[in-house]
Amino acid sequence: MKRILVCTDGSAYAQVCCQYAGWLAGRTGAEVEVLYVTDLRQFEVPLIADLSGSLGIQPYQAILGQLQELEEKKAALILENATKTVRDAGAAGEVSSVHKTGLLVDCLTDHEAGADVVLLGKRGENANFATEHLGSTMERVVRASSRPCLVTSRAFKPVTRLLVAYDGGPSGTKALDFLCASSAFRGLETHVVVVAGAMDADTSLRHLREAETKLSAAGIKPVCQMLHGTAEDQISSYVVANDVNLLLMGAYGHSRIRYLVIGSTTTEMIRTCRIPVLLFR
Repeated sequence: MKRILVCTDGSAYAQVCCQYAGWLAGRTGAEVEVLYVTDLRQFEVPLIADLSGSLGIQPYQAILGQLQELEEKKAALILENATKTVRDAGAAGEVSSVHKTGLLVDCLTDHEAGADVVLLGKRGENANFATEHLGSTMERVVRASSRPCLVTSRAFKPVTRLLVAYDGGPSGTKALDFLCASSAFRGLETHVVVVAGAMDADTSLRHLREAETKLSAAGIKPVCQMLHGTAEDQISSYVVANDVNLLLMGAYGHSRIRYLVIGSTTTEMIRTCRIPVLLFR
């Protein structure tokens, strides 16, 4: 791992995100880039339009300029605090920051190219108003990103025990390959689970042995377990029962249409598990 990209919006979740970035950078020696994107839409909201109609074009332009100036100051403070948090959490290499205006999903394309992993909080700056809902930006970023995405939780806790939820699919294989190749999680207790729900027991056992063989060849001795039931319930229970600090799994393996009809295992796991989730597309 050589480069970590952190997306921040100044929220409490973003603060924790920066702590995990520092922790990862401290273990790998990676450099960190912190990205803050001013949402272009905030200057196009109905309130601004109403002000323009009520005050006239010249006062409106003056107010808009003041709003943009305040946003610049806000961005500088957020990035300064985020950079300090990353360093305080253990990053010894270069820590840089950048401020963009637009939409995070669009800006991400330019900045994730050289990154090994992208970090973002599971909720954003309005988390306190919808405590049971995930940030809509988070899902869009994970779906759009070509890199592994670490979605962080509300509180920071150093990772000592991690879990790979493996289903034999391409994204699950990417998670195993990442784990084998990266030094980020070396020396940590590693668990692998396969949930025998839609799959029959023989297929599930074969997948479990595949994962064990691959990890063992990389010098990782995993604790392997086959579970029975629905993936969301079984994995969530396993995380709690075994005090797991990090979950690795494939992300959004089906179309958006299927997600709208029957929901998403990925979304449910991020929502219910109170630990960071490292997602692979």
